[in-house]
Amino acid sequence: MEHMEYWDIYDRDKRPTGRTMKRNDWCLGEGEYHLTVLGVLARPDGRFLITKRVMTKAWAPGCWEVPGGAAMAGEDSLTAVKREIREETGLDVTGWEGGCLFTYQRENPGEGDNYFVDVYRFVSDFSLEDVRIQEAEADGSRLADAGEIRELAERGIFLHYDSIKKAFEL
Repeated sequence: MEHMEYWDIYDRDKRPTGRTMKRNDWCLGEGEYHLTVLGVLARPDGRFLITKRVMTKAWAPGCWEVPGGAAMAGEDSLTAVKREIREETGLDVTGWEGGCLFTYQRENPGEGDNYFVDVYRFVSDFSLEDVRIQEAEADGSRLADAGEIRELAERGIFLHYDSIKKAFEL
């Protein structure tokens, strides 16, 4: 049997309510949120690691993105983003420069899916050879500068761009 994942439920001030929800069980009411994290990985030369979603993903197959996902119940934001980055890229960003840049929130009234997104940026002189992509999640990775990422976004194949574009301004 598959291990059931739980997410903490937060109030509109981003405080944990002490209640949890099952992963993808969209039951959230007004003023209830779950927490998602995104990790932008930058190099000092102004290039960023981006990954391409596998074509078998139900949502946005073949699109480019930065590592991220939902925080698990009991997990704080920084722990969650480090875990997601490690799972998706094999990189451990402990000790890298950077941290949380900003948070945005999304509300989908009637869908039961409201969430906060903590956007992090970490900077280090890593190379593509250091990256170990999780094949179930991603179909390749590349280094791209802010202009190349903007072009992907203009073609409609870079996720969350309008919400996170400030993170690509080094």
